[in-house]
Amino acid sequence: MHQRQLLTCISHPCNLSARRYVQWAVASLSMQAAVAGGHPATVAAGIEILEDGGNAADAAVAASLASCVAETVMTGLLGGGHAVYFEAASGRVRNLDCFVAVPGLGEEPREAELIHLDVPFGAELVHYAVGPASCAVPGLPGGLEALAREHGRLPWRRLVEPAVRLAHDGVDFPPAHAACLAMLAPVMTMNEGAVIYAPGGELLEAGDRLEQPGLVAALEVLADDASAVYSGAIATELLALSAERGGLLTRADFDAYESRWTDPVEVGYAGGRLATRGGLSAVPETVSRLPRLHGLDDTERVLALVDAFGASADLQGDTTNVSVVDREGNACAFTSSLGLGSGDFIPGLDLHLNSMLGEADLLRGRLEPGSRMQSMMAPLLALDRDGLSLAAGAAGGTRLRTALLTVVAGILDEGLTAVAAVERARFHAAPDVVNAEPGVNEAALDELEARGRRVRRWPAPHHYFGGVSVVSRAGAAGDPRRSGAAATTR
Repeated sequence: MHQRQLLTCISHPCNLSARRYVQWAVASLSMQAAVAGGHPATVAAGIEILEDGGNAADAAVAASLASCVAETVMTGLLGGGHAVYFEAASGRVRNLDCFVAVPGLGEEPREAELIHLDVPFGAELVHYAVGPASCAVPGLPGGLEALAREHGRLPWRRLVEPAVRLAHDGVDFPPAHAACLAMLAPVMTMNEGAVIYAPGGELLEAGDRLEQPGLVAALEVLADDASAVYSGAIATELLALSAERGGLLTRADFDAYESRWTDPVEVGYAGGRLATRGGLSAVPETVSRLPRLHGLDDTERVLALVDAFGASADLQGDTTNVSVVDREGNACAFTSSLGLGSGDFIPGLDLHLNSMLGEADLLRGRLEPGSRMQSMMAPLLALDRDGLSLAAGAAGGTRLRTALLTVVAGILDEGLTAVAAVERARFHAAPDVVNAEPGVNEAALDELEARGRRVRRWPAPHHYFGGVSVVSRAGAAGDPRRSGAAATTR
């Protein structure tokens, strides 16, 4: 039935169910199938799969795998993640926990020997702990396979193909990734990574080609065997490297690892509801404190949001996100990370080990082997009476919550387009200072200083302020702070 026929059909007041359906249909028409992510190649992989008949789950898997090639200063196959998935046919939202687990099952407990170093991050030196003993049990490969198996429709090998091509051809190294590499060079070039990120002894710069030929072999193995990281050839190589260099991984860790589907945390917002995860993200609690921004001037907006967010500990980590909506209205936001990365790569496969056990901000309570580590990740969906209105996620460690919710509020409450909301100047309140990009309202910053807050005015937009990727009724956007991108299907 055409839209005009539908509108005629429901004009009679008795046809309430038809009217409700048409409201959903019109809203769905305005939610164009799209992918947003942290690199143009990541986005292109997702779009390719959507245009080949895949759904949001298929595209999220393919794009996330592509990010493990194109965005290896932010994420990698041996990391962990969280996702949220919306199934349009049933209206059901589910969270997928594929974050890393604490290693050491089947072994006597021993102290992890970590490598400690300070890395310049913006205006500050930040302490990191890396090395092979910082590597937790990877969860991302299991999560990608679980998402494809549960909700996808294309063959697994087809989903891996775009990432294999990227690994074979190499990928453009964008400005934000080059800036990140310059900060993280002590880790990224510590061992095998020197050949990848500093070929010929010179760090990659913006516009260079990122070459990781070992990933071709690794991804071909994964295409043949989705469980290769846990029970196949990649597992064998990873365990051997961990044992050789003093890591904590065991075969029992891999045998025990499982991705977990859970119900999301839902919280009301802007006439609808947000579905996300809680834990260290603190997103649900913060949403409940968000003021109504519509109608506020820019000074009032900044001051109200600073009060709502409060101050959070200021620790770093490297993360990326993919957001996808397909033509049927299914949606997925998938966030993944290696932490900083341990500095160790599986020889011949160019796979970087994660460093989650060295991320001080995630080490809460007693770490029991086999237990899931905590995370600040908060992939998020927004729904209202007309259905899905937004799919989003963010990178940025402790700045993730600020970045994500200022963008979500900008779109859902203030009526901004996705691009305007993502590109708007950001601020973040750390315990001892409010950090602000150029363009944040000066009157608000002056008022914060008058209240006794220290304000640091950054000279330019920066990686520090997180990276948001969003698909919404108001368009799609990737974050320029991370050289992100977005695209719609043809």
